[in-house]
Amino acid sequence: MRSRLFLAPILACLAFAPLTTTALFAHGDVQPQPIDTTGLDPLKEGEWLPENPYVGNKRAIEIGASGYNQNCARCHGLEAISGGLAPDLRYLELGKAGDEWFLDRIRHGSKKPDGSTMMPGFEGVINQEAMWAIRAYLVTLHQE
Repeated sequence: MRSRLFLAPILACLAFAPLTTTALFAHGDVQPQPIDTTGLDPLKEGEWLPENPYVGNKRAIEIGASGYNQNCARCHGLEAISGGLAPDLRYLELGKAGDEWFLDRIRHGSKKPDGSTMMPGFEGVINQEAMWAIRAYLVTLHQE
């Protein structure tokens, strides 16, 4: 009788264990996801362009949408509609000034005044082609 009473809680824990691991991963893997840039003109490695070479490029926009959804949407929101956690990227300035801000932020990230990380930098994690593809996608969502 005692062995049954002892086993019941253990069996209950084992039965519910898969549910708890699912809940832990409900927001997905927070590791940066690779972005396949096949189909884009390659850019010279180590030479960062000041302006987006892919604006209006249909393939770049497709790649950028996928890359954004995998790497940026969890903080900046689906379709760049922020819920307040991070800047709403639909309102990024167009043209060179917006490109410069975007590239600096995606490469180097952002820190709070106390030094804690608000956004990690992605330089060395995703390539320049992928970064500009994400920017090309964001330009299609722009609002004033």
